[in-house]
Amino acid sequence: MSLHVARLDHIQIAAPEGCEPAAREFYGALLGLPEIEKPAPLRSRGGCWFQCGAQQLHIGVERDFGPAKKAHPAFVAKDLDELRHALLAAGVKVTDDHTLPNTRRFFAEDPWGNRLEFLADSTPASS
Repeated sequence: MSLHVARLDHIQIAAPEGCEPAAREFYGALLGLPEIEKPAPLRSRGGCWFQCGAQQLHIGVERDFGPAKKAHPAFVAKDLDELRHALLAAGVKVTDDHTLPNTRRFFAEDPWGNRLEFLADSTPASS
């Protein structure tokens, strides 16, 4: 039996109407994700898209928005300590977590209260 799913293309996070400026500030400026242009037929729906490695992060407008408190994306940080410091300096609450062995991580929330996980990059450095 072969796998039918080849890879993850994108993840969508819901946000309230008018979220675009805060999304660009948080995901673009603070986290350093480059914004990518949404296809023309989807632009009228609001929100914005970002590139995250080989995958994309879509911020989509949800009319009766409520933040995701359990379901969440997990982002691998190039420098977890530097990212943690940048988030704290921006007034973002950071919750450290030590429950997984050999894993450095913390949780935070985006501007609308969606749960986010940040992990240390465990990829060996190239020589």
